Amino acid sequence: MREKVTRLFVAAAIAEACSWLALLVGMLVKYGPTDNELGVKIFGPIHGGLFVAYGLLVLAVARLHRWSLPVTVVALACAVPPFATLIFERWARRRGMLDTAGRPTREPAPVG
Repeated sequence: MREKVTRLFVAAAIAEACSWLALLVGMLVKYGPTDNELGVKIFGPIHGGLFVAYGLLVLAVARLHRWSLPVTVVALACAVPPFATLIFERWARRRGMLDTAGRPTREPAPVG
């Protein structure tokens, strides 16, 4: 279960960033010279759904991996700026915060 939820979180982080790109392109077309709202009408709800899914998966992964409150708040806040979910996911992966083995990523240092 832990591995599946973590994979869903990673997929949601990537999908949320891609939907941001699509929505930004749709907004560029809407407010640009062509004045066509179709892109925003299509990608707005998709992005909204992925935004909510990412937020719920942050809460699930934070609980499963025992993230601290500040890390969880940062992960949630990363859904707001475009592409920040990708940056957070890579940051968390590099620090071992998405490991699914259930054990520490570093060996404990010997005492004495």
